[in-house]
Amino acid sequence: MPAFDTIVIATDGSESVRRAVDVALDFAERFDAEVHALYVVDEGEVAASPEQVREEMRDALDDSGRDALDTVVDAADRSVTTAVREGRPATEIREYAVDHDADMVAMGTRGRHGENRFLIGSVAERVVRTCPVPVLTVRQLEADERDAAA
Repeated sequence: MPAFDTIVIATDGSESVRRAVDVALDFAERFDAEVHALYVVDEGEVAASPEQVREEMRDALDDSGRDALDTVVDAADRSVTTAVREGRPATEIREYAVDHDADMVAMGTRGRHGENRFLIGSVAERVVRTCPVPVLTVRQLEADERDAAA
C-alpha cells in the first residue's frame, strides 16, 4: 500500500470542495500525513475585472482564500500549512505539489464556477492531466445521495 506523507488540499472555499477536504483529512489521519492547504487567487479573474477595481478584487479573493484555508485548519485534527498563491490555478496547484514533494493532491471536481463543466471542472481536469503526483478528485454528493449517506 502506498504511503502518503504529504497531502496538498486545493481549496477555493466553495461548498463543493467541503467533501474533498473531509476525505483528504481522513487520508491524512490514516497515514499520519502532513497536510498543506492551498488557495489560488485566479489571475484571470483579477485581469478580467475593470482596471479601477482590480486591487479590490484581488484583496477580496485573497480574503476569500484565507477564509477557505481557515475552514481546512478548523476541520483538521493536526497542524496544517497554509498558502495563498496567485496565478493560473491548475499551474499553481501542480507547482506547489512539486515544490513540497507532495504524495497526493486532493480537490473537488467543481469549484466556485459550479456546473460549467459536465463531469469535472476545468481546473480539476487540468490538474489531473498535468500533475506528476496522484490527484484525488472528490465530487460533491447530490442532495439525495447526502440523505442516503446520512
